Amino acid sequence: MTIENICVLGAQADQGQPLVTQLLEEGFSVTAGVRRKEALADTPFPNLPNVQADITDANAMAHAFAGQDAAAFHLPFEFDRDRAASFGRAIAEGAKRAGLKKIVFNTACFVADHDLGLSAHDGRRDIERSLKETGIPCVFIEPTVFMDNQYRIWSRPLIMRDGIFAYPAKPDLKINWVCLEDVAQAMVRALQTDAADGQHVPIGGTEALLGDEVAANLAEAVGKPVRFQSLAPEEFAARMSELVTGSREVQPLSIYDGMAKFYAFYNSQRTSPLVVDPDNARDLLGMKPTSHLDWAKSKDWNAGLM
Repeated sequence: MTIENICVLGAQADQGQPLVTQLLEEGFSVTAGVRRKEALADTPFPNLPNVQADITDANAMAHAFAGQDAAAFHLPFEFDRDRAASFGRAIAEGAKRAGLKKIVFNTACFVADHDLGLSAHDGRRDIERSLKETGIPCVFIEPTVFMDNQYRIWSRPLIMRDGIFAYPAKPDLKINWVCLEDVAQAMVRALQTDAADGQHVPIGGTEALLGDEVAANLAEAVGKPVRFQSLAPEEFAARMSELVTGSREVQPLSIYDGMAKFYAFYNSQRTSPLVVDPDNARDLLGMKPTSHLDWAKSKDWNAGLM
């Protein structure tokens, strides 16, 4: 099966940009499915071909996918499960009408093999189910937790100013952190082989790390002491809300509320669901995962900080 033309949803976002970059490097023809024509203006590829794509409308998705061989995408977290499920149905119907040959869906989070009573997680399962029911070969790339969270505005300034890596993980929670470039690598490999068709592929880095071990790697990378501070998920959510909205009040069904519930679940499990065997992705996709220390050393931790 020859796949050349790829429609990428979310191409302008932080998970979409490394995917587009790697697809172009591998010689694929890429079209961005966007809601706004100017969505790519501030990306490294402002002139990338684009088509309007509305993930709430099956007709719009059929039009966006017309002439494409495959779709590769992640979706925004939606904390209304019914609405998330509707995204999946619209994308699936559009994909069937357009006759796509393959779908690669980056769930952007751990996905269990059963509902967890967490709306965002369970909505991801609904989306996967709709895509699978199309009969189109699907690959579900399921990352653990992004290394890049440590570099964001709600983490990096505290690391550099106070030497504190604060995160809503209990001290003994192990995580195979994964970088965005490796998630993109997995998605590209999934388009280049049929070995993972129909598979759920957990993606993580080379080693499962405790918070103290992450802090030690960060200290080596930034050249100064860094210690791990384990935050209660509710405190983490309040801090994120305050940073973005100016208020520590966490609204129900907000991204902050949803992330707190995710981490409360992770912390409550006897065995960490965020530990994966990187050999699985290597065997299926020929992956070469990045170590956390190598990722940390690749970053300019002072960029943009006063």
